Amino acid sequence: MKGVEKQKYVLRSLMFVPAHNEKLLNSAMRAEADVLLLDVEDSVLPIENKQIARDNIIHYVGQKKFKQLVFPRINDRESGQMLKDLMQLTIPGISGFMYPKSYTGQDVYFIDRLLETLEYEKNLPLGTFKLIPLIETSSAVLNAQDICKASKRVIAIAFGCEDFVTDLGGIHDNEGQSLFIPRALISLAARANNVAPIDTVHIRVHDLEDLERNLIIAKNLGFEGMLVLHPKELPLVNKYFSPSEGEIADAEEMLRLAKEAEIEGKGVAVKNNKFIGPPMVLHAQNIVKKNNLIMGKVKRDI
Repeated sequence: MKGVEKQKYVLRSLMFVPAHNEKLLNSAMRAEADVLLLDVEDSVLPIENKQIARDNIIHYVGQKKFKQLVFPRINDRESGQMLKDLMQLTIPGISGFMYPKSYTGQDVYFIDRLLETLEYEKNLPLGTFKLIPLIETSSAVLNAQDICKASKRVIAIAFGCEDFVTDLGGIHDNEGQSLFIPRALISLAARANNVAPIDTVHIRVHDLEDLERNLIIAKNLGFEGMLVLHPKELPLVNKYFSPSEGEIADAEEMLRLAKEAEIEGKGVAVKNNKFIGPPMVLHAQNIVKKNNLIMGKVKRDI
């Protein structure tokens, strides 16, 4: 089965945290994000702060201060900083890395080989570190399938809208029309390759009404989660990317009716005057499995 069966990670909310800022790191320890994207890239300037960020990550992770999954956002391969990031941050407690400026599958293959070498050198199991490539350019959108296929480490791809619009030479309009097609293509590419599609950040962090509007679109497009800039966004993001009580109840009833029909030798079951076909059963199974995955995470966090 595609989708939820292979998914081991809860990826509803992935929050950026500038790793050189201890105040924000301490706040992030209490945040209800599923993933902390401890940033060593764009938000960490001047360049001298990047080593402070690495040192902070090593300290906080070594002290097991985070309950969330930790995926540092490293610097891109043209920055002159990426090798320092990987050599220092391939440590126990790091689940993987967010990889910026992933133009093609070759970029992902390149970092896959680097990580394998470091795992060998550090006597870590091969495949320890997973990848979430950032889709930030026109090239990356058009190569999203190749990016998903380039490495078994890839568990998700995430959309970076601001860099994309700049690369496109377009406009980030209030209605999001310029982002609709790339969002759809990214979600399609991810789902076709059994990795999680993660939607772009919501840049109007204090406009929760607009956030909710975007979350509805994201869920309709099949996204698994969203990149987050501010903790105040987390309750809505986690809500929309979790099955609702109604969805869970409907899914469980649908599976019950389908099972009864199978036992009774009927070809199909009927719910609310609608035939329950195999795609509906699969969808119901995915909802139940996703809820079980989230509930398991909640229990671990308590």
